[in-house]
Amino acid sequence: MKSIAFFETTKREEQFLRKKFGRNISVQFFEEKIQDVPVQKFIKTDVISVFIYSVVTKELLAKMKNLTLVATRSTGFNHIDVKEAAKRGITVMNVPYYGENTVAEHTFALILSLSRNIHKAYVRTLRDDFSLKGLQGFDLKGKILGVIGAGSIGLHVIKMARGFGLKVIAYDERQNHFLAETLDFNYIPLQELLERSDIISLHCPSNERTHHLLNMENISAVKKGALFINTARGDLIETRALHYALNNGIFAGAGLDVFEGEELVQEENQMLTRNVPVEKLQALLQKNILLKMENVILTPHMAFDSVEAVERILQTTVDNIFAFESGSPKYVVNAV
Repeated sequence: MKSIAFFETTKREEQFLRKKFGRNISVQFFEEKIQDVPVQKFIKTDVISVFIYSVVTKELLAKMKNLTLVATRSTGFNHIDVKEAAKRGITVMNVPYYGENTVAEHTFALILSLSRNIHKAYVRTLRDDFSLKGLQGFDLKGKILGVIGAGSIGLHVIKMARGFGLKVIAYDERQNHFLAETLDFNYIPLQELLERSDIISLHCPSNERTHHLLNMENISAVKKGALFINTARGDLIETRALHYALNNGIFAGAGLDVFEGEELVQEENQMLTRNVPVEKLQALLQKNILLKMENVILTPHMAFDSVEAVERILQTTVDNIFAFESGSPKYVVNAV
């Protein structure tokens, strides 16, 4: 390994990472996404490390003849053409565990903001209006939380839910009945979860099986007046279905850290000059409509972003790179 290029890094992250690599390794840092940096600047690099908005395409992989490793600083890897990387003998590694508690805490920040109308009260007090009209919330104790995706993050949400006195039901293709008994929750089919939950929280990866898991066909099954929380991936719910549910009182409110087309938000002024899929433009327009809804809270994909979690992400990425170099890679997501 002679050279590494990091993309989507802050100055603080750069300082952390520079200390980890010796003088014999050339390290480049770019604040931009990989697709926004001229490929000539890093075309001879051995290793690239990207974050969720950097799209590593088949065309890019074809140009990088020296590339042996793509180390994404995220759990998800749908922004990387892993199949093409495998064909070319390029290993892809991720960071599967870094902020289970971090994302779970943000999930409950969104739940509590909605259940107690904290966001509405804050906006109102900025106008020197301290009236209580329309701000009455509800207790979490005794309500049913439906967790879709009971993996490492989902399980942390379930643990926290028990502290609030919530009853928990979960949907997951992979079921661990020992943990279900230990944490006192039940696995049930998706349809039943939608029908019974007072709060629905998504914690699935984004893949072909989970794309639009919630959609126009099943959204009407949701218990009327439920809260909807998404700190996972935007494309788990069809944006049209989300908009429909909010407009028709199916969802009483939504807390969204992610949404379809979010990768385009920073580039809205470039929309007309790029070949952007129509469905992504539609999702982006509907996002702008969601911003105007009083019962919707949008945060900018920040659930992962605590000081401790970011340091864990960076350290795991460094460990991944050195493990690959030593011939003992651990978190490989594609078979080379």
